[in-house]
Amino acid sequence: MLMTKIIALETYDVRFPTSRELDGSDAMNPDPDYSAAYVVLRTNAPHTDGQDALAGYGLAFTIGRGNEVQAAAIEALRPFVVGLELAAVTGDLGGFARRLVGDSQFRWLGPEKGVMHMAIGAVINAAWDMAARQAGKPLWRFIADLSSEAIADTIDFRYLSDALTRDEALALLRAAEPHKQARIAQLLAEGYPAYTTSPGWLGYSDEKLQRLAREAVADGFRTIKLKVGLNVEDDVRRCGLARAAVGPDVALAIDANQRWDVQPAIDWLRRLDAFDIAWIEEPTSPDDVLGHAAIRRGVAPMPVSTGEHTQNRVIFKQLFQAQAVDLIQIDAARVGGVNENLAILLLAAKFGVRVFPHAGGVGLCELVQHLAMADFVAISGCKEDRAIEFVDHLHEHFVHPVQIRDGRYIAPTQPGFSAQMHELSVRDYLFPGGRVWKTLAQGDLQPAASHG
Repeated sequence: MLMTKIIALETYDVRFPTSRELDGSDAMNPDPDYSAAYVVLRTNAPHTDGQDALAGYGLAFTIGRGNEVQAAAIEALRPFVVGLELAAVTGDLGGFARRLVGDSQFRWLGPEKGVMHMAIGAVINAAWDMAARQAGKPLWRFIADLSSEAIADTIDFRYLSDALTRDEALALLRAAEPHKQARIAQLLAEGYPAYTTSPGWLGYSDEKLQRLAREAVADGFRTIKLKVGLNVEDDVRRCGLARAAVGPDVALAIDANQRWDVQPAIDWLRRLDAFDIAWIEEPTSPDDVLGHAAIRRGVAPMPVSTGEHTQNRVIFKQLFQAQAVDLIQIDAARVGGVNENLAILLLAAKFGVRVFPHAGGVGLCELVQHLAMADFVAISGCKEDRAIEFVDHLHEHFVHPVQIRDGRYIAPTQPGFSAQMHELSVRDYLFPGGRVWKTLAQGDLQPAASHG
């Protein structure tokens, strides 16, 4: 009898030339090329739909230079994954994650932070994708259908017990159990609220900002977000233009992408008080817990948020303990995969902090929707007081792209984590030798999009 195993770990340096149109531009990242260090776990197990052998897909998101470093970090994990029995991975996702995160020599590169932790997160996410595919369920439903004990078993409570114990987590999860089926039906019927950053990139003209803001409102979005932090007079003007375009009843959030020191942040943000800001995101270093707390006190009642670059569950814990944030962003590809994000969602539920997942970047919308939806069904029971970020580009490169209707994410129904890219897109945007990058090197500034 053939033993079912993981037989390959493949990595790809995939980059998209988004800097050509300044998509994704902000005060700290003026010319990003949205990129993915893309990973595929292959097995010798027949797929449930009778197609190719069962596989799992994941990625770490970067913005161009250094994506090869991220891909190399994922490559370094191959000897620790290839050859494992499938059941030792998909049947024990908590143990699999703890073995990778806890490796004594890899930990020296962090611990639990930076390129290596993101690489481990990409592989862990690919394992969750594989487990959900094996079960024939979208990942959000796969998580929701786990027992409270099984969800708790995936989480490493080390460093968290002063803020969240396993027993407290189990109490939160068990309180959600009687409502799961009703919430699943509600999610399938209503979708999950979205907000959009598509109008707000810092490199866009005033005309483009206003046009896209009006279009976003017409498409049903009730919150838009602008990038700020390069020039205060420009920010005052742009916030005024956005507020005029969307009217008083649409929420306007802003994002400084870590631009300021503490007192400059407070001074700058007071200039924007008149625009009824829904939240200021990443006003300072993502590692500065006490700085966020000081800014929160200094700009109240303007809500303060962070999380997109928060490196692990420990920093999130401290943000909650220090009362440094009013809301947070989680990121599907920043911390150590689904397991660590579940811990962060449980922490947020205990501390009563709303979660607005980050999704500006290739594949991030596809991934993080599952985490937010699992949180609604199996943890917090909340969705109308929060929203998932949406950016309207690069979705065509995914086999199962996000679906947005009337400003809401439609719950995925296809098995897996929605991370699989079209093979043609991977080939064409492979850096530096894919067709698109060769075309750019030859001087064609507007290569045709490529996808399956």
